[in-house]
Amino acid sequence: MRARLLLPLMLLSGCALDAGEGFAVLEPTVSAGYTHLSSRDAGNGFQQLASDFQVRLDAASLGISHVELLSAASGGSTGGGSGETFDPANPPPGYSLCHGGHCHRDDGALVSYEDIQAELNGGGGATSSLVAALHVDAELDLLASQTLTPECEPDCELPNGTVSQAHWDVSALRLQGAVRDHRATPRFEGERPFRLDLAVEGEEEEAEPLVELSGALDIPADREHEPRVKLALALALSPTLFDGLDWSAAKLDADGVVDLGAPQNEALRKQLLEALAALKPDAEVSREDR
Repeated sequence: MRARLLLPLMLLSGCALDAGEGFAVLEPTVSAGYTHLSSRDAGNGFQQLASDFQVRLDAASLGISHVELLSAASGGSTGGGSGETFDPANPPPGYSLCHGGHCHRDDGALVSYEDIQAELNGGGGATSSLVAALHVDAELDLLASQTLTPECEPDCELPNGTVSQAHWDVSALRLQGAVRDHRATPRFEGERPFRLDLAVEGEEEEAEPLVELSGALDIPADREHEPRVKLALALALSPTLFDGLDWSAAKLDADGVVDLGAPQNEALRKQLLEALAALKPDAEVSREDR
């Protein structure tokens, strides 16, 4: 991913990112953690779910490849269009790596499928321009609530404009724990151990993320605000992540474990990833003079 991002970033930033020339200097951190809710405490580390199942996490980690910082921009063609039907598997010239409802344009912008189709139809639309990429490339221990200080690519100096969105690419999800049924007539007896071990396959530059997350930002980079920007990006997970899973439908492997990565548990895995994708990362911004 780094090689793909660098060139568009350099072209977009121009001389504004030369040393001492930026409109703001970013100091980012990225964190993720799993929080136990006191209102859901079921004893022995278990947390009550809306489904009356109870889940205990014994180990959990989340892999983040990078976080893209985007600014809103207008784009798209206003010409006659080609009349083609957009196919994410075969994007039109100027676009690549289509996933999660958007494609990467050659100038670094992220363009939605709808905007590309509008362009093919002869219309235009709003796009987002890539301002900076935070290189994380690490797995965070969710039970330890880790915080990392990523590098900015190509630089932590922001060009003139407003950063309006943080786009996270999740590259791995690993879970280990147990589930039990709290109903008076349980759907299964006792505790069932479960695990999940998912990670993107292939080279990082070409691999499609497991999940994409987006959170709103409002970071002006101009001469009117203090130039030193401390940006604390955080993702908070909780037992609500498991609320929609029907654990009674889970299939056990030969060892009596619910392997959420196995083909027979694809439906549960899909529900879990959809719940993760629905989370909104938080952001805390503070500013100081240099």
